[in-house]
Amino acid sequence: MNMIITIGREFGSGGRTIGKQVAERLGIPCYDQELIEKIEEKSGLAKEFIAERGEYTMRGGWLANAFADRSLNGLSVQDYLWTIQRKTILELAEEGPCVIVGRCADYILEGKADLLKVFIHAPIETRAKRIVEKYGESAEAPEKRLRDKDIRRSAYYHFYTDVEWGIAKNYDIALDSGTLGLERCVDIIASLY
Repeated sequence: MNMIITIGREFGSGGRTIGKQVAERLGIPCYDQELIEKIEEKSGLAKEFIAERGEYTMRGGWLANAFADRSLNGLSVQDYLWTIQRKTILELAEEGPCVIVGRCADYILEGKADLLKVFIHAPIETRAKRIVEKYGESAEAPEKRLRDKDIRRSAYYHFYTDVEWGIAKNYDIALDSGTLGLERCVDIIASLY
């Protein structure tokens, strides 16, 4: 079995950056944007749609997902995307060691790979500052966007896994990037690998 690091993360916690830096340090691939591109090739769905709906519920939450239009062989577009995403993650894990950021990879690969399941979190003030600096978010209400993204990410995760997202006991390690800093998180994950 290949050793795979999965990184779940709160929006704005730096989990994507940490994942990429861990992969660089270990000399293994990191799948985040690259995963979206692979899913796009296989599904025919737009990259923007995959980026938004491959980790987040529709704005109406899990209930909106449950009652979404069933137009693709009895599947909603969201369920179709989940099927392709799941298959792609399983294939990537078969290819060799890697880091996979988000997209329920920890759940999908449970029992199918040698996993190091990581969750990255940080105080909301730290995350708000980071998204204002990194993504050019408005300094007026970044906390609202953070909460919305986290709620939708949590609902998506729970809808497809029936597991609570972000609860420390569901991961091998949970790291506070606000306290530790991104570089120290990279050090810890790389050393655990």
